[in-house]
Order: sequence, then C-alpha cells, then structure tokens
Amino acid sequence: MHNHDGCGGCCHEADHSLKDDFPEMGIEYSLYTKIDKENLTCLNESVDGSAKLVFKPWEERLNFETFVESDVDEELLFNIPFTGNVKLKGIIICAPDDESHPARVRLFKNRPHMTFDDTRVEAVQEFELHRDPTGCLEYPAKVVSFSSVSHLTIHIPTNYGNDVTRLCYIGLRGEWTAPQRSEILITNYELRPNLADHPNRVWDQVSKEIQ
Repeated sequence: MHNHDGCGGCCHEADHSLKDDFPEMGIEYSLYTKIDKENLTCLNESVDGSAKLVFKPWEERLNFETFVESDVDEELLFNIPFTGNVKLKGIIICAPDDESHPARVRLFKNRPHMTFDDTRVEAVQEFELHRDPTGCLEYPAKVVSFSSVSHLTIHIPTNYGNDVTRLCYIGLRGEWTAPQRSEILITNYELRPNLADHPNRVWDQVSKEIQ
C-alpha cells in the first residue's frame, strides 16, 4: 500500500504531480507491457540486457536490486520499440538519491536505432530531472508531439556528478493501440473471356467477319 507520506511530499510539485489515486497508478503506468523487449536496446549499459529490467510494474519501482548502470561515462541511450502505436502522456524516472541519479532526460520519437552521434539533433522534448528515489515525480509529455509513437528513444546525457549513471525504474504512461494491418487487395484477372459476360462485343465481332 502506497500513500502520500511515502513520497515525502514530492508528488505535489508543479507540473510533475501524480494523481492522488495511487492504486490506479499500476494501471496508468502499464505501457511497459507494450514494449517489444526482445528488440529493446540500451547503449553504454555496463551489463548487457540490464536496461530491460527497469521497465517493470509501477508497484516494483522501489526494487533497487534491478537497475541499469552506465559503463564508460554517464550517458545512456534507450531505443524502445512498441508493439503498436502509443500516445505518450508521462514519464517517471526512479533512481538512487545520490550523484548517480540522472539529471536530464531527452525524448525522441520514431527514430529507431539511434546512436550517440544521432543525439546531436534537437530532442522532441527534454526535462531537467529532480532526484526521485521514490518514483513519485511525473514529467508530462507533450501529447500533441507524442500522439503516434511506434518507437521511443530516451537519452540520458548527464547525472548529478558521478562517473556513472544508475536508475532503477522508467515508467511510461499513455494509451496503446494495435498496429493497423494493410489490407491485401486481390484482383481476379480474366484469362479467357466468358462469352456470356460480353454478348454485344461477340455479336459485333461475328457481324464484322460475315461482312
């Protein structure tokens, strides 16, 4: 059972507040179930595959035993494909309350297989992050900009001063819709004309030959 006191009051900061109905947050933050985790990648993770572990149920966000940590420097780059189209509404980043906590996050839309070189372009949206060891701060996404997302890239460029960045939970709130399948049009070609289908044309042809 989670209550407001467990958040230390951080849930009510301007523009970063969660709903008061905390039992509903597990439903609100269920987009992790719509991630194609087989194809999710994270550049500069110290342990291969560890990034997939931070996309987990909201109720498990305080489990600091599962985490992703950067390797050679503080940057992390998540390439997140979805199994359908997503309308992204909010993001939570939960991390230890120390210098390894991410300090900024940048979001990109529908740019699969991004590398750190690609992050030089302007992000669709970015946030300066507060330290949030309880997973209470929500950063609202621009719904107009993130209304049809098949692939989300999360770039964490810096932290609060440590050599490496560590985080334990990334929560994504929004709506998911199944991908639309393109219809296959089947055309029947007439190999041999059916005389019954073309009575006038057949009669005209016979008349010309008789004449």
